[in-house]
Order: sequence, then structure tokens, then C-alpha cells
Amino acid sequence: MRLDRRTLLAGAAMVVSGRAAAQGGGQPPGERGVPLPQTAPGAELDVVDLWPGEPPGGGGPRATDGYRFDETSRGVISGVATPCLLVIRPEKPNGAAMLVAAGGGYRKIDIGHEGIPAGTMLAKAGITAFILVYRLPGEGWAEGPDAPRQDAQRAMRLIRSDASAFGIDPTRIGLMGFSAGGHLMGEAAVSPDTPLYDAVDARDAISAAAALAALIYPVITLMAPYDRTIMTRRVLIGDSPTDAERRAYSVDAQVTDRTPPTFLVQASDDPIAVVDHPLMMYRALRAKRIPAEMHLFERGGHGFGLGVPGTPVAVWPTLFLAWIRGRGFLKV
Repeated sequence: MRLDRRTLLAGAAMVVSGRAAAQGGGQPPGERGVPLPQTAPGAELDVVDLWPGEPPGGGGPRATDGYRFDETSRGVISGVATPCLLVIRPEKPNGAAMLVAAGGGYRKIDIGHEGIPAGTMLAKAGITAFILVYRLPGEGWAEGPDAPRQDAQRAMRLIRSDASAFGIDPTRIGLMGFSAGGHLMGEAAVSPDTPLYDAVDARDAISAAAALAALIYPVITLMAPYDRTIMTRRVLIGDSPTDAERRAYSVDAQVTDRTPPTFLVQASDDPIAVVDHPLMMYRALRAKRIPAEMHLFERGGHGFGLGVPGTPVAVWPTLFLAWIRGRGFLKV
């Protein structure tokens, strides 16, 4: 049952939470939302809209009732009228930041199971987390499958352009994605500055390149016979795509020598994004001599999020933090 919806606000006032004010940090741009009932995950978070007006190409759901998106009490988002960022600030920031995209087959965004828990985990490590509420291609956006990619690029540019206000180092901004969100963050990693939309302001001249990427049970390829993620493939390229269309939206096919270091996590018994997905990405990264670390777990299935405590897959956040610390991204 749909219970809660995050509100749009008029005006362009700066936002700063009580926590940020107490830290004496800068005031990042955005708008303060009217709080939702606490049954909605992330209801207390600050919100930053991605676009100054209508997103590129237009279309999509209309916010005639004044809301950015629909959200269930479990934190499942759909009906995205206004793509935005939900900001999770650490109590002790260390200057690093991550853009986080939850999955949902490009038909929904599960911030309650993936985005908010991941952002909270990152914040505990001193990393400022930005949860991406991106446009869903099947909701009538004129830009179709490129709509979420545009949002990801714009998000990276906004974060980098306002790095000083957020108290982050513009050279230490990474990406983290789960399932279809892993596909989106993978595309953002391999094609950060591919022209996807006409510039709307000076921020669009800034690079959207990431320092590193973490792809958790990601959808990587849309090539047969690995496209068991039928929902993602169908939403992005339809029921009868050509091989060229499949390759165009296959992350591993776009890896270049400028792709950032990448961390991969997968369960071997995943029936949806089968284990071939990270294996193909790892091979593509190795072919370009891109630093990569991959962890394959015997069990876990698909959509395990941070993992059930006490199970093997639950160690991946610790492994990830050790990896970024070793790369100098996490300076503590």
C-alpha cells in the first residue's frame, strides 16, 4: 500500500540540517522538504534537485500534486517526477563522497533495502552519501533509456561543483550501485562525459568522472544468453533489440583505459544477474589494465543488500572499506 510521498517545495533556499549546522560546515544547495512520517525511509534527509527546470527532453510523471516521487512505507520509489539527491551526512566527515543508486529493474528504486542502508554504512565511515532518485525510463520520459544516465551525470557534476559547500574533496567522489542501479553506476563509470544532454548551466562543463566504482550484484551485459534480467533489458532496449543495441547498453563493452578502479560483489547462486555479469566486467577491466577487486560468494542470491548479519555476504562492506582505504580514497 502506498503511504508516503516526498514533497516538492517552492523557492530556492539553501538547506542545512541541524547536524551540519552543528559541524560548522557549508550550506549545500537544495531545498528542505516537509518531513514525511518516519515510516518512510529517508524522510528526514535533505533533498537536492538535479535540474533547475524540466529534465532534458521532458515527459514523465507530472508533479501536479506537488510531490517529487511516490514512496511506499518500505522505501520503494516510483512515479519519479523530479529526479533528485537524498543526502546522508556523516557525523565525522573525511572528505570522501559516494553517489549511490539502488536497484529495481529500472521500474522502481528500492532505497529502503539498498540505498539508505548503504548510505548509512558509508556515513558511519565518514563518507558523505548521495542517494540518487533517478528517472525511470518506462514512466514516459522522452529520453527513454538515457534519462537515468543523464541524471547520473548531472548528479556527479552537481556534487563536484558544490564540493566545498558539502565539505568534500572533488577528487574523492565515487559510485556505488546495486542490481539495475549497478548497471546505471557502471554506465556512469565507463562513460562519464559522453554527451547525453545539452548543458543547462555552467555545472555541465564539469567532469562527471568518478574516482572509483563499487558494483554490487550488478547488471553488466544485455547480451544473450546472459540477459536473464528481462525487466532491465526490456525497459532499456525492448523485446527485440539488435546486437548493436544490446552492446550500446552493456557496461563491459564500454570499458576504456579511463574507467576508474572498480570493486565487484556477487553471489554465485544469483538467478537474475547471473555470475557471468561481474566476471565479464572483471575481464574487461583486466584487458584495459584497470585496477579491480572482485568477491564471489557461494550463496546469497540476488538483492542481498548489505547482507544478512552472520552470513558470508555480509562481510562485503568491510572488504569494500578496506579496499578504498588501501587506495587512499578513505583517509582516516
